[in-house]
Amino acid sequence: MKHTYHIHGMTCNGCRSHVEETLSKVKGVSKATVNLEKAEASIEMESHIPLETFQKALIADGGSYSIHKPGEHHHRSGPKKAKRPKGKGTGTFYCPMHCEGDKTYDQPGDCPVCGMDLVEEQNLSATSTAQWTCPMHPEIVEDEAGSCPICGMDLVPMQSDLSAEEKTYRGLLKKFWLAIAFTLPIFVIAMSEMLTNNPLYDIMEQKYWNWIQFALSIPVVFYATWMFFERAFRSIKTWNLNMFTLIGIGAGVAWTFSVIGMLFPGVFPMQFKTESGAVHVYFEAATVILTLVLLGQLLEARAHSKTNTAIKELLKLAPNKAIKMVDGEEVQVSIDEIGLGDILKVKPGDKIPVDGVITDGETSIDESMITGEPIPVSKTINDKVSSGTINGNRSFLMKAEKVGSDTLLSQIIHMVNDASRSRAPIQNLADKVSGYFVPIVVMISILTFIVWAIWGPEPAYVYAFVNAIAVLIIACPCALGLATPMSVMVGVGKGAQNGVLIKSAEALEKMNKVSTLIVDKTGTITEGKPTVETVRAFGDLKEMEILSHMVSLNTNSEHPLAEATVKYGKEHNAEIMKSESFSAVTGKGVEAKINGKKVALGNAKMMEFAKAEISFEIQEEAKKYQQLGKTVSYLAIDEKVKGFVVIGDKIKETSAKAIKTLQDKGIGVIMLTGDNHVTAQAVASELDLADFKAGMLPEDKLNEVAELQEQGMVVAMAGDGINDAPALAKSDVGIAMGTGTDVAIESAMITLVKGDLHGIVKARNLSDNVMKNIKQNLFFALIYNTLGVPIAAGVLYPFFGILLSPMIAALAMSFSSVSVISNALRLKTISI
Repeated sequence: MKHTYHIHGMTCNGCRSHVEETLSKVKGVSKATVNLEKAEASIEMESHIPLETFQKALIADGGSYSIHKPGEHHHRSGPKKAKRPKGKGTGTFYCPMHCEGDKTYDQPGDCPVCGMDLVEEQNLSATSTAQWTCPMHPEIVEDEAGSCPICGMDLVPMQSDLSAEEKTYRGLLKKFWLAIAFTLPIFVIAMSEMLTNNPLYDIMEQKYWNWIQFALSIPVVFYATWMFFERAFRSIKTWNLNMFTLIGIGAGVAWTFSVIGMLFPGVFPMQFKTESGAVHVYFEAATVILTLVLLGQLLEARAHSKTNTAIKELLKLAPNKAIKMVDGEEVQVSIDEIGLGDILKVKPGDKIPVDGVITDGETSIDESMITGEPIPVSKTINDKVSSGTINGNRSFLMKAEKVGSDTLLSQIIHMVNDASRSRAPIQNLADKVSGYFVPIVVMISILTFIVWAIWGPEPAYVYAFVNAIAVLIIACPCALGLATPMSVMVGVGKGAQNGVLIKSAEALEKMNKVSTLIVDKTGTITEGKPTVETVRAFGDLKEMEILSHMVSLNTNSEHPLAEATVKYGKEHNAEIMKSESFSAVTGKGVEAKINGKKVALGNAKMMEFAKAEISFEIQEEAKKYQQLGKTVSYLAIDEKVKGFVVIGDKIKETSAKAIKTLQDKGIGVIMLTGDNHVTAQAVASELDLADFKAGMLPEDKLNEVAELQEQGMVVAMAGDGINDAPALAKSDVGIAMGTGTDVAIESAMITLVKGDLHGIVKARNLSDNVMKNIKQNLFFALIYNTLGVPIAAGVLYPFFGILLSPMIAALAMSFSSVSVISNALRLKTISI
């Protein structure tokens, strides 16, 4: 009997092999075949086996996979809590190499695939609960940083609120100093053998010094660096071979060889013995190698903490207190106590606590930490303000509209975290190489031993042993694995600081390849703040009557043009009549019944839809305004056009320069708009834009994207409205204006907080720099391993007499990953 199941949680070929092996071992299974691309497992069994049995097998083996029948909803599962590393933290933990995709853990520890320390995701919940205390007066506990009210000293984070990565760093630092304390004496004893008249041998014989080295090595091997052997064992058990596999084998063989040589010297040939007859031990090689690897892990932990400094800086923007107006009184409350509709007071220099709208007062606000623009923005009544931005020198009142996880700051942090954990397509190259890397290195190490043992100079076995270990130690698949995610993490953070929010690493990579950019007009090229300039009446109705019909229709619509018309009507005291059977026709306009008459408002296509013919006189009159780049909406009553409204929308100051910059980069820019041809041509002429199409409905924009993609173009689409959502989703890279609708933002892969085209230039520059950085990292990692392994094997010895000590190999390996991370950190200094 054969059944097919869906497997959730596989991200690489190593996962596939592991799942296949685990399922094959289930009692009663004849054969299990797992397909990574289809995420399916075909299982042949002697008799029916319950699905729960397979799931238990996956969990019991420490797996992070779930199995279910095709079509059923799957639940994300992982190892039981008892099997997870012990410890506590305040956030979510994930592997920096993304071995298991977006899988996260509740507790700190090391990755079950690659063995690296899990990284803590930064979030607002941890920050809001952080407390600070005075080092001199521990009874002082505050909810935010500041100075002690008693002695004036700076408050420090309470110990319990240290981040998980800081705890990891401190733990590694403690173990490192202990390893140094025991390794240095071993190193001195071993190096003294190079002296002609070794003074240590006057104290006792070499074999006794070997026992001292053995005793000193125990704390290093079995405490300070024991985690490396645990990771190596787990990697072999699960066949997720990684850097720690090589370190564990190399250092473990050297230490075990030394112990056996010390206990049973008679079993070794003379080539392995010194003049005194004692076997040459390698306790110093094993301990120095392990200590240097520990140093590499220590430096890596410190470097890791700098890769997400962008998120940490964003977290610092979030205040944890606010002033709430209660019955006219100012009451200081926690951020968590703010509800929708609450009136808050923001004083000069304070951080704005939540997203909302100003209800009283005016000020200037520094939004640079979110938009990347250094110039403060003037705000007045009805203007929106965002959490984390800094108020200028005037107080104002605001109404809370978005709180908690709904604020812009929270969404930015969430998006940056998600993007940092996502995988770029280019990472697949590193994954493929890494999949074969460790077995190949082990084979090269064995081959090195054989070649040196047969053809090497005397003592041949010693040369063979040392060089074989050097090959194992110098190889570093970890540098390959880190090459992409480190650059992505720093790049995404850099983008967030400049108002460019990247939803995934794939978007960041694709942006580098974009050849054609499609832009919407209203709200993208223009400010998206339309205003009514004039109302024209034709026939028996007066302008106020035309305006009243328009306002009565548009009170039911949320379209920006409708809002502009309603605002204009209220300012002119237009009568609002009751409307019935209202309906919006996407991309055309609206219609309803008013006083028993069929009324329609919209563009020329809406008039066709309503069967209302536009006279030549009205067309010519409207054309005068359209040639100035204005939008004209016609009003028809009972299938007769009675007038129109002229609406203007100013072109953003940055649009022309941004389009020119993108064109200079070789990107073709096309404007698509639902407006008429004359208006579109006027806007295109002002922008010196040759390619544009007018009268485009949502499906037309979607089809245009598809056609360009069929021609081999990599298409980016920038828009801000609901009508842009289909095209945004279809494009290779959807770019939403942060000032637009939630639907557009949700459909896009990149969001521009400030909402202007200059943000697209920033996104392209960021993508170019990140991809260049990733390629540099991959080059460093590949070249390092390509050259390092043969040199460690001794290929230079016949020509130059050069051999690589295992200790030097360990030092080089330790710094290889650090060099990759350091190169990624350079992205923090770039200008986009």
